[in-house]
Amino acid sequence: MPAGLPLARWLDLNTVCDTQRSLTAMLGIDDPMQRARLLNMGFGEAASWQLSLDELEARVLRMVERAQMVGRRRQVGALLLDLVLREGFVAGRALGLYPREFALLWRLADDPGRAVPSGALLGDVWRLSFRPETNSLAVHVSRVRAKLRLAGLDGLIETTADGAYRLAIVAGPGPLATVQAASADQLPLDAHIRLRKEQFCEQT
Repeated sequence: MPAGLPLARWLDLNTVCDTQRSLTAMLGIDDPMQRARLLNMGFGEAASWQLSLDELEARVLRMVERAQMVGRRRQVGALLLDLVLREGFVAGRALGLYPREFALLWRLADDPGRAVPSGALLGDVWRLSFRPETNSLAVHVSRVRAKLRLAGLDGLIETTADGAYRLAIVAGPGPLATVQAASADQLPLDAHIRLRKEQFCEQT
């Protein structure tokens, strides 16, 4: 329920990947305009309390089924991944990804900011249940990093201390510091959009 939601939790909901937000239902929303804004922000459901438990259950089940469908595109900052074309784009320009390079980025984009162990990448991208003696994973990561660097996205793929990989989530300190001064119920529903726009303006 957005009303009285702690600020930290509200910011978490607006920085998680679209898949997680699509599995979140917002309840107790009587204003139809507010419900529309929440749905436009990517939340799986927005409803008032004026519905029966049966209807709520049906809505949640439909939300889960819809969220489990694989979308064609994933957006991570300036990077757009297209599953049908199996290509990545930055400002409309193709990166020229090979199939495994695209699969690697797509897997990391499942949950930007969360580290994916190398074993999981080998299993999901290479379909291997063991660690090969070759350094194929490191080579592919290096190639993808080079292509992202040429597109102006240097540092998008990070390596953690334990050798896992993740897509970086960049958060500028300026806009966040401004928002943290307010309480969660005073935040506009499109606060996350404004934050991203301000961060983009600061970086450019």
